[in-house]
Amino acid sequence: MVAATQPNDFVHSATIALQDIQLQTALDRSLGSAVAKRVNAWEETTDAPALRQQGRNARLRALHDLPEMLETLEANLIAKGIKVLWAVDGEECNHHVLDIAREHNVRTIVKGKSMATEETELNHALEAAGLEVTETDLGEFVVQLAHERPSHIVSPILHKTKEQVSDLFVEHLNIEPSDDPKALAHAARLYLRQKFIHADMGITGGNFAIAETGTLAIVTNEGNGRMCSSMPRVHVIVVGIEKVVPTVDDFSTLVQMLSRSTGGQRITTYVHLMGGPASEDDPDGPNEMYVILLDNGRSRIHASEYAEVLACIRCGACLNACPVYQNVGGHAYGSVYSGPIGAVLTPLLNGLANATPLPHASSLCGACKAACPVDIDLPDMLLRLRGDLVDAHETDPLLSASIRGWTMAMQTPALYGIAATAARAVTRALAGSDGEIHSLPGMLGNWTLNRDFPPFAPKSFHQLWRERHD
Repeated sequence: MVAATQPNDFVHSATIALQDIQLQTALDRSLGSAVAKRVNAWEETTDAPALRQQGRNARLRALHDLPEMLETLEANLIAKGIKVLWAVDGEECNHHVLDIAREHNVRTIVKGKSMATEETELNHALEAAGLEVTETDLGEFVVQLAHERPSHIVSPILHKTKEQVSDLFVEHLNIEPSDDPKALAHAARLYLRQKFIHADMGITGGNFAIAETGTLAIVTNEGNGRMCSSMPRVHVIVVGIEKVVPTVDDFSTLVQMLSRSTGGQRITTYVHLMGGPASEDDPDGPNEMYVILLDNGRSRIHASEYAEVLACIRCGACLNACPVYQNVGGHAYGSVYSGPIGAVLTPLLNGLANATPLPHASSLCGACKAACPVDIDLPDMLLRLRGDLVDAHETDPLLSASIRGWTMAMQTPALYGIAATAARAVTRALAGSDGEIHSLPGMLGNWTLNRDFPPFAPKSFHQLWRERHD
């Protein structure tokens, strides 16, 4: 079991993660192949850059007209017999689900994969009310058994080895130990099948909400999404308001981009379009269907300079490509969303003061932007968030004072000369017999943890220039 952490614990949590041999093994096994598959899948397209811009434009159009798109979506959902509820935050969302459960005498619930309900901590609220909740996505099921949160947007147990999964199944499903992924998946399937058959309610998320048709879409590689949405008598969809897309054509563009970016597939095994409860013309599906449109801070982001981050389609490509995520995994970020997208979203959703290290949890190498299927400029947002931290006085006072002093020295020739002279004297005094500095004091010591620091040159460029021209 991974201990719960908070975003402000990132530095400490990352340090622990780097020493976790099992975590490093799991990350090494998974991330390299994920990046290669994505690259190969995109190279199959006839014009990847054009497709990328087409998908970006679809998302930005939806965000530009978000209020109108949501009203159109609501009207078309209601016309199909779907009940629509709005939730300003996670607490209201959870109350809606509990009210629906009480109204329909629900006792057992099966859930498909949903990052939105991870945000609201819906499972805790339902279990506290005495309801039985079972996650049915294989990764989410393992996470639930381990009492952990997912470590990846798409692959919840990317942090676990197959040996660890086997140990969990031995304990909870009473199977024989096995390191065969197929055998482990089969054991989970047998267990979950009974949960599907007897469930009173199914809860899923939504990858896309198509405004023009009032259709919700989920894309999965397991059949659990369809089972959750079709077999129970009540189906509830919790979807963030930013997931709306204007048209079916936009959806057809974005769904292939999501599949290629997520798992390197041309299309996922299941693309499930949900258009309403059972009717005389179409008797399949639930008797009652609800859609909860979740805000939970999204409107605030939409009104800010960071609105573009809401274009994210939750493919996880930026996590897979990020050198920081590749080394520390997802739990170190201490929130539902990890990696580069989490380093931007978490401070915006939870407040800068509650996630001060995350904008710095990046090398700014640009790999996240290069991998993003809708070309979100995450490095630029991370830089701007760092500026916001400075403006809000949420930085180390000593570091801020040092930067101000450096700025003054750079702007004043006399101070610059004095500082350079002092730096030469101090660094040469600290240098070892080999002429290198192996340990610097204070916060500067972070540099010399893994590398040496060369002392300043005996003579400055100005001195050398004067001597040459005298």
